[in-house]
This record gives sequence, C-alpha cells and structure tokens, in this order.
Amino acid sequence: MEYRTLGGSGAVVSSYALGTMTFGAEANEASSHAILDDYFAAGGNFIDTADVYSTGVSEEIIGRWLARRPDLRDQAVIATKGRFPMGTAPNDVGTSRRHLTRALDDSLRRLGVEQIDLYQLHAWDPITPVEETLRFLDDSVSRGKIAYYGFSNFLGWQLTKAVHVARAQGWNPPVSLQPQYSLLVRDIEAEIVPASLDAGIGLLPWSPLGGGWLSGKYKRDQAPTGASRLGENPERGMEAWKARNDNPDTWTVIHAVERIAAAHGVSPSQVALAWLVDRLAVTSVILGARTTEQLADNLAAANLQLSTDEVNQLTRVSQPHAGVYPYGPLAQEQRSRKVEGGR
Repeated sequence: MEYRTLGGSGAVVSSYALGTMTFGAEANEASSHAILDDYFAAGGNFIDTADVYSTGVSEEIIGRWLARRPDLRDQAVIATKGRFPMGTAPNDVGTSRRHLTRALDDSLRRLGVEQIDLYQLHAWDPITPVEETLRFLDDSVSRGKIAYYGFSNFLGWQLTKAVHVARAQGWNPPVSLQPQYSLLVRDIEAEIVPASLDAGIGLLPWSPLGGGWLSGKYKRDQAPTGASRLGENPERGMEAWKARNDNPDTWTVIHAVERIAAAHGVSPSQVALAWLVDRLAVTSVILGARTTEQLADNLAAANLQLSTDEVNQLTRVSQPHAGVYPYGPLAQEQRSRKVEGGR
C-alpha cells in the first residue's frame, strides 16, 4: 500500500481509502467488521463514512469496530460528512452553524471518538453564507473536535471561493475534495482538478468504478439482474442502466479496460483503479465493497503497474467530449502560453 499526505496537510493516508456506504445497508455488521479487518491487514488506514449512510448506522458500525480494535484506533484516519437531511425539519439539513453543530456532535457520538480526523461538507449549500460555514469549521478545529476539513461534490468556483475566503479571514484552510471521478466520469478535469491543484487540495475520488460498470459485471444490451446495485435498481442514481448502456462511449472504455486486464491477467476493476490512483491531485481513491472478496480484488490494484502506453490508451478512449467553448481545443489554446513566445 502506498501512503500520501492528505492534500496540503501533514496527515498521512493510504492511497486507497475504505468507503463505508454499504455498511448497514448492503453489508451487515459482521460483514462490515470483516471488511474493516481485512482492509487494515492490507495496510489501509483511511475510513470514509457519512452521517446519512444508513441514517447513522454506518458510523455506529465503525464506532463499535473501533471499540473492539483499540490496537488500530490510533492508526485509523476517520473521515465523515455532514450536510444532507437527517430529519424532516428545515434545520435538519444544510451547512448552517446550527445544523452542523448537531451533525458533528452526533457523528462524534456514533463513532465513539473525541476528534474526527477529516470532517467534510457533503455538498455545497446555496442558502448558508460560506463565511458562516467556514467559521464553524475553523472553530471546530480550534476546539479539537476535528483535525482537518474538506468538501465533497463542490464545483470549481465553489472550491476556489471557499479557499480564498478562509485565507482572507486567517482561518484554517480545507485540505481535500471528494468528487465523482473515474474513466467514465472525467468532466472534473476541466475546472475542479485545476482548482484543486491551485489550492493544494487533495482529491478523494468516489465511485471509481463508475457504480460497478468498470468492473466488467455488465454486458452490452443485457439488462442487469441479481445482487448488484443496478440489478436491484436499474434506474439507480447517476449510473442508471439505460443512459450508460445507450452511450457507445461507455462500451469503448469498458472494452479497452477489459483488453488491458486480460493482458495482465487481472480484473477490469484493478485496471480502472490503477489508472485513477495516479491522476493529478489524487490523494486516495475510495473503495466501496459489499464483501471481503470484492475488497481483496480492489486492493490488488495497488500491485498493478500500468505501462505508459496502457495509461495513454485509457486516457485517450475515455476523453470527455468538450464543446467548442470554453473547454474545446481552440479555447484551451487561448488560455495557454509558450515561454518562448509566439502562437
């Protein structure tokens, strides 16, 4: 397992994090604890959860595991999130000081810890002033309730605004951003990746296998069935079956991943993860697993080294389609400059 600093901080995390959205939903407590045991045995140290995962149950399962494994508690870097609804009242959602005060305290209680290593805003809040939110986060660092903070699902301008407001006020800055990122979802490279590099922010990609599409489990024009996320709900979220199946680019990327996987004698998942873990600004790729077998296969990506040609192949076939402006080639050229001058 490789280790990297968490964005611009001095905290060190493994290059593959354990995502726990499955805990309490697709994995029961015994299975979840087995997944945690195997992840740490493989050298991982970074656990990512959220208060809304199974409405707090994921955090509770992790808390009971931490209590059972005091030998690993000090090694674990714990990340959680707040922002989404935990109730039906108007103040049960958002990034206001009122909501986050309760959300953070509830997460600390469920996890059974005195400090959360990385506290993340699960998404931008268009209602709450960013100054209010950032002051709360800075206060929480000062009070020792959190060590660092970061964001999830922010756009480039939202990230940049938050970074500069924090700097202008002399508050602790964010260290990370958690976006969706994979060979099937690369649009963040236009604005969010450059904004992260400019700010020294570390990326923590979620859904690195495109909701299972890059694992090779789905076949073209064959609707999924059985015990998989799309088998149970073909219209699930951003990875819904019909839209991706109807897009020929999906299958161009998947077939390229499968060819390279076959050449190495590894799973398609490992190829997709090995490509992503070395992208610009990426600190740690978040792995989600229902079973210890899935986790073991994904973690084996740490041992896979793709050639430069293989990386270039994957990058080429998965290149997002940009319009003429502002992300097309000519528009990019307008923003470039040669040291030696000229066009």
